Amino acid sequence: MVQAFILVQTEVGKAASVASAIAGIPGVVSAEDVTGPYDVIVRAEAEDVDLLGQLVVAQVQGVSGITRTLTCPVVKLG
Repeated sequence: MVQAFILVQTEVGKAASVASAIAGIPGVVSAEDVTGPYDVIVRAEAEDVDLLGQLVVAQVQGVSGITRTLTCPVVKLG
């Protein structure tokens, strides 16, 4: 299992609706609106890196109101 945090920037005033839409995507563990340089932080998981990439590109980035994403895969150090 591969996990990642996806940092999402949205159009002004769209964070809540974007987080709600992303939360319904299979493979998304959580989607929270936050303050700071990003508007939504998503935790997602998939069976492998390729499926994770497909989840981000084909589904998450397709949500209306998103302007940019940054995917941060979780690694085990130690």
